[in-house]
Amino acid sequence: MPIHPGGFAVFIIMEQIALTQFSHGGGCGCKIAPGLLAEILARAPQGIVPPELLVGIETSDDAAVYRLNDTQALVATTDFFTPIVDDPFDFGRIAATNALSDIYAMGGTPIMALALVGMPIDKLPPEVIGRVLEGGASICREAGIPIAGGHSIDVLEPIYGLVGLGLIHPDRVRRNADARPGDVLVLGKPLGVGILSAALKKGLLDETGYAQMLRHTTQLNRVGIELAVLDGVHAMTDVTGFGLAGHLLEICRGGKLRARVHLDALPTIDAAVAFAKDGIVTGASARNWNGCGSQVAWPSHAEPWQRALVADPQTSGGLLVSCRAEAVDAVLAAFVAAGFEQASRIGTLHALDTRAPPGIEFDT
Repeated sequence: MPIHPGGFAVFIIMEQIALTQFSHGGGCGCKIAPGLLAEILARAPQGIVPPELLVGIETSDDAAVYRLNDTQALVATTDFFTPIVDDPFDFGRIAATNALSDIYAMGGTPIMALALVGMPIDKLPPEVIGRVLEGGASICREAGIPIAGGHSIDVLEPIYGLVGLGLIHPDRVRRNADARPGDVLVLGKPLGVGILSAALKKGLLDETGYAQMLRHTTQLNRVGIELAVLDGVHAMTDVTGFGLAGHLLEICRGGKLRARVHLDALPTIDAAVAFAKDGIVTGASARNWNGCGSQVAWPSHAEPWQRALVADPQTSGGLLVSCRAEAVDAVLAAFVAAGFEQASRIGTLHALDTRAPPGIEFDT
């Protein structure tokens, strides 16, 4: 950690403050459970839906999309959460990467961001809060966009995130509801970030594990821009707080499909698998499973740690792509060229029969 002008005292202050001590649940693991969220949203009034609104709340997609003209649509999203790591700079980086991911998941190109900041002013000194903002700004520079403003409040738990704004051609929007029968599913990042965060909070994550966690959570999903223009790519979403099972279920509901996923094909973080086998998982994993498990066919011989992984809340997780079988090689090549070496084909999508609702079948 670099020492700021102002001297060694600033370094000592930041070394002594562990941000996760202020949060009851960090990163995307602090999202409202999917079942409860659905109940809350069901009570919310729908409001105005103009014809220019190409994507709204109807399919729980990653961002709203509003047509500006024949060649441009505005992509708008917001995401913020409590600390998933103790280092303020890293917290800012992770939160900003996660927020911009929703734009890439629609196929859009970010153009600017607004910062959302909530901090316990009586507990965190300005130097620490400043490092959070610096971390977020560093990711926005990497994405090639400015942080053009924002809003801040004094709260009990540290909160940081972004409003992200982007542009896309209206014909290239990749919704989570546009998958088709026969499509192949490709996942861009390995699973297990939530488990690593649980290990970190218990003081069990070593430097190598922490480096792996940072690598995945600060890797921008901008490959989504390229994927959106590939012939045969029908739908995209990013795997975040509801885990792979929860976000794949949204694809299935939107397209009225069933997914078949091969557990052995899932990309995973080795350290996360080891922790999961030792029973170190997040509480959000169980909440996620409770919210979607009734629509999941789970093999009787699969291990509990595998179920923890498919329900593990991913902070700044990978893109989940639904594409024609003929497009799989091009999709995987785009992922690998962009630095997503663990991108993998994980399953397929199928039309519903008359008896089955949308859902997921896992096999080994």
